[in-house]
Amino acid sequence: MPNLILLRHGQSQWNLENRFTGWVDVDLSPLGEEEAANAGNLIQPYTIDYVFTSVLTRAIRTSQIALETAKKYNIPTERSEALNERHYGDLQGLNKAETAQQYGDEQVHIWRRSYDIPPPNGESLQMTQERVLPYYRNTIKPKLAQGANILVVAHGNSLRALVAELDKMTKEEILELNIPTGIPLLYTLTDSLEVIEKKYL
Repeated sequence: MPNLILLRHGQSQWNLENRFTGWVDVDLSPLGEEEAANAGNLIQPYTIDYVFTSVLTRAIRTSQIALETAKKYNIPTERSEALNERHYGDLQGLNKAETAQQYGDEQVHIWRRSYDIPPPNGESLQMTQERVLPYYRNTIKPKLAQGANILVVAHGNSLRALVAELDKMTKEEILELNIPTGIPLLYTLTDSLEVIEKKYL
């Protein structure tokens, strides 16, 4: 029975500053580094055979800090843009409060919380799913099917796409889903990859 551990990166500097980050390559804040180390302590008891991350620094460093803390070394790791955060387009770098002043609270709420309406020059949650899920199905899932235990370190929206797939969620349910930074989410799967148990560590 393979385990799949999903981990959202620790707090980034722009999470701290309440900015839209998206694909901008922002590093962890000091709290984010602590969160990553704490995640390492939580995953330490579990076997990990493969690691998958996005190509963004905050996810890469979270995985590195967590694995080092857990004393797990030389684990095969693959990085892919497919696991990157949702692209926020023209909103990237803007403070969320300032964005609401510029575009109006209602419009910003629609961009942030709708399923299929992208911000200007950015991705909707649906578009993010359409990028993440083929990678999961073609690259990660076959390794799980072989019995490998896998850690995926990525972002709030790319992980929402994976959780929605695993939990068979409707698009309405996905919109209500929030994944906290730095807390590993463990799925225990059957050999046919049905979910037996799901829990935050």
